[in-house]
Amino acid sequence: MDILHDYLVRARAAGAVFARSVVRPPWGLTLPGSIQLSLHTVVRGHAWVWLDNPAEAERLLPGDLAVVVGGRDHHLADEPSPDRCVTHEQFWAAGADEDPDAPHAAVFLCGAYRLAGDVGQSLIRALPPMLVIRPSAHDHLHGVVSLISSELAQSAPGQQTVLDRLLDVLLVLVMRASYQDSSDAPSWYRAAQDPRLGRALQAMHEEPARSWTVPELANLSAMSRPSFARNFERALGQTPMQYLTDWRLTLAREYLMAGELTLEQIARRTGYSSPNAFAATFRRHVGIPPGRWRQEVSG
Repeated sequence: MDILHDYLVRARAAGAVFARSVVRPPWGLTLPGSIQLSLHTVVRGHAWVWLDNPAEAERLLPGDLAVVVGGRDHHLADEPSPDRCVTHEQFWAAGADEDPDAPHAAVFLCGAYRLAGDVGQSLIRALPPMLVIRPSAHDHLHGVVSLISSELAQSAPGQQTVLDRLLDVLLVLVMRASYQDSSDAPSWYRAAQDPRLGRALQAMHEEPARSWTVPELANLSAMSRPSFARNFERALGQTPMQYLTDWRLTLAREYLMAGELTLEQIARRTGYSSPNAFAATFRRHVGIPPGRWRQEVSG
């Protein structure tokens, strides 16, 4: 099992390209912080992207990709000037130039992602507020952006399915690129790269309901029990059993939010012998019983 894949699947990431724009200067728009994760790339020309301070704007050239985490509004424009920016509703309601070959025209794509629940939030929290990736011409990211641009150039049967799949690929590549060189990458991502610790993590993700013991996990990692426990805690900041409990409760919250399973079924899937044992652990770590937690989340 690829643990990043497991996180993305459980986050139920849903993507939708919401614009391919062809514009001539002056132009600009503001996108709301309510968008969980935004992706922007330039196909032709350039664009500037920034959060609060236009003096810190980043210039995007063809093939560059900007990833913006929700929470604060952000801005795109032909120059880093707030005066040029209108709301995204006003921008797209006004229409755009349809001729990508017009002099000084810029062509750019905007996409958005929604990631559900605790798993999705943990992925987003590991990203900086804004990240600009500048792939080389032969990079996979560059190739996927080119495919999205080509697909959007004209309407075709099954287009939304194609775009959804391409955005899935793009999100995985973006997460991989951002985590690989980041000191803020999730500890589980770094630990999963360790050939020995990775085997233990994979086992817990593949079979969260199994009654794992530290000796079993150490054996899978081809390490002595003390060495495994020491290396695991150093890499992840918690003991193997604490990690397993946290992962089980994360899955439990996902199941509770989905509302499709009984407490008994959730207990069984997350490694607890009974609903009472599950409820006691849940309350000890979360602070309230699982049934009440589900009622509060569902509103």
